[in-house]
Amino acid sequence: MHEIDFSQAKREGKGFQFPGEFEITAVGKASAGLPTRVPQLLERAGLHVLHETVRHRHSGGGNYVSVTVSFRCDNREQYDSAHGVLRADPDVRYTL
Repeated sequence: MHEIDFSQAKREGKGFQFPGEFEITAVGKASAGLPTRVPQLLERAGLHVLHETVRHRHSGGGNYVSVTVSFRCDNREQYDSAHGVLRADPDVRYTL
């Protein structure tokens, strides 16, 4: 069996293929309306949001919500900006 060297693939730029469709998850306060805001924030950043992919799930205690959405981007800079835009929002605790 051949073992995959993920660090080598990353160095060679094979971890992500651009342009492409990517998925991002933002986790934050349930009261912040994130299922609506996350796609809006991504669109304002110039990304093409695939609205039919938006889904969300509340935490067990109901205090937090995770919002997952797919989007298209042309390069690594756009991908990184998606995380940056969401993390800059005060109601988003983290992104995946």
